Amino acid sequence: MDPSTGHGFVPIQRNDTYPFIDPTKSSFSGQNVLITGAARGLGREMAISYAKAGASGIALLDILDATPVEADLRAAAAATGNPAPTLVSVQVDVTSEVSVASAVKTVSAVFQSLDFIINNAGLLTGYATLLDSEPAKWWRDWEVNVKGPYLISRAFLPLVLKGTQKTFVVTSSVGAHFTMPGGSSYESSKLAVLKLNYYLMAEHGSDGVLAYAIAPGGVPTAMIAGFPEALHDRLTDTPQLVADTLVFLTRERRDWLAERYIDSRWDMEQLMAKKREIMDRDLLKVRIAL
Repeated sequence: MDPSTGHGFVPIQRNDTYPFIDPTKSSFSGQNVLITGAARGLGREMAISYAKAGASGIALLDILDATPVEADLRAAAAATGNPAPTLVSVQVDVTSEVSVASAVKTVSAVFQSLDFIINNAGLLTGYATLLDSEPAKWWRDWEVNVKGPYLISRAFLPLVLKGTQKTFVVTSSVGAHFTMPGGSSYESSKLAVLKLNYYLMAEHGSDGVLAYAIAPGGVPTAMIAGFPEALHDRLTDTPQLVADTLVFLTRERRDWLAERYIDSRWDMEQLMAKKREIMDRDLLKVRIAL
């Protein structure tokens, strides 16, 4: 096992979806989920997986128009024998307090409560050393990847507290755990959101909030343009893997995952078998090594 990245934490490493995490084995009837970055890539696949699992309501938030995804969700629900979910698509800039506040009004007009917030919207403007970096681009990664989850979590928390699951999941990255020259903006931002989850738990755990992080692996989405070309051949994981893993993890309330980091490439059956070890040793958290 590589202790710096978690690779090999369980013996089987996955690259694509598999029967154990099949979303059709889950039931999200009566539950509402909100996903940011839902117009394409990982967010779109996450929404489709929740539709396959019978989610009653899905809010699609993106800086792009997410309404074309709605037809995909209705089709996914129908194909798996589930009722069509109630859908709402909102164009929102997750870095803008005004835009997020407007999104809350739109979503709350449709849903009286939310069970899950999936803080998935992300950005990688590119890799550059500190010396060669452009400050505006460097900071833009932090605005989307850290300020975005902060504003979304802050603004939608009242709706989540009215829900039954009260769960926040943020998309992190294996890059949070290693240092690749040129990756200071993206990789550090994906580490920062792990700490943001700690504050959700510290401040609202007593209210029933549950927060943890999931890493998608190496997926060739539109963000690939920002990665060094030498890394492109490592992007061999499918978006369905993280989407179905997310649905599997959230299909029941797993309080033992609070504050933890989960790599979607880990075989979930084997991960579940390590639950007691993870709890006893308090693994999968960021802390100083002494």
